[in-house]
Amino acid sequence: MGEPAIHVKDLQKEFVLTHTGAASIKTALLWWKRKRIEHLHVLKGISFDVYPGQCLGVVGRNGAGKSTLLSLIARIYKPTSGVVEVRGRLAPLLELGAGFHPDLNGLQNIYINATILGLRKQQIDERLDQIIAFSELKNHIDAPVRTFSSGMAARLGFAVAVHVDAEVLLMDEVLAVGDFAFKKKCAGKIAELREQGKTILIVSHGSDEVRKIADRCIWLQHGEIKLDGGPDEVLDAYLKQSVNTFETTENL
Repeated sequence: MGEPAIHVKDLQKEFVLTHTGAASIKTALLWWKRKRIEHLHVLKGISFDVYPGQCLGVVGRNGAGKSTLLSLIARIYKPTSGVVEVRGRLAPLLELGAGFHPDLNGLQNIYINATILGLRKQQIDERLDQIIAFSELKNHIDAPVRTFSSGMAARLGFAVAVHVDAEVLLMDEVLAVGDFAFKKKCAGKIAELREQGKTILIVSHGSDEVRKIADRCIWLQHGEIKLDGGPDEVLDAYLKQSVNTFETTENL
């Protein structure tokens, strides 16, 4: 299968939280000896490879470490220990529109966002009409982004990210935003990218979406890989445990 597009080995991430209970700087200085430090172990030595052309779905309950994993692969966080390697241009779709400047218009933000993702001005010029057409925001492209709804910003963010010719795409709940038509369009574009041989890692709470898109799935639980296999196998096991946990909680 050649070299993996995403290589993760013994990956650990720990956050250090400081609790003082202080409501002011003066109180914090007076009670500095009483501060409590908490070590939050989010990822506990996970390992996996994703090969070119694969689509890997990642599922798990809130707090399992899914978004932290994507942020580490996207180089937003540094790992506490372990290895993360990505081969090829990376396009992270972690929070669509989050990097836009609210006082700049849609057109200006396209250039800024696409530049951050690695395109030169000439390349952006060549793709500009496609990006605007995909976003369906032609009538609003000259308006400040602060006037956009969250759905409009998401559409523009997705349109930019999928037109930068990235080899590896990271998607965090991409299909959970926007209206029905936008979700359908996103799903179609993701299918097209898969046919082009792009490597995709997607986090989603929508089991139906993962079944349709992914050809492999990882279940994260308490920062560890609980199960790694086919989407049906992993999702059935995950949903079964989720139902059992809910029923147990209801009976308490």
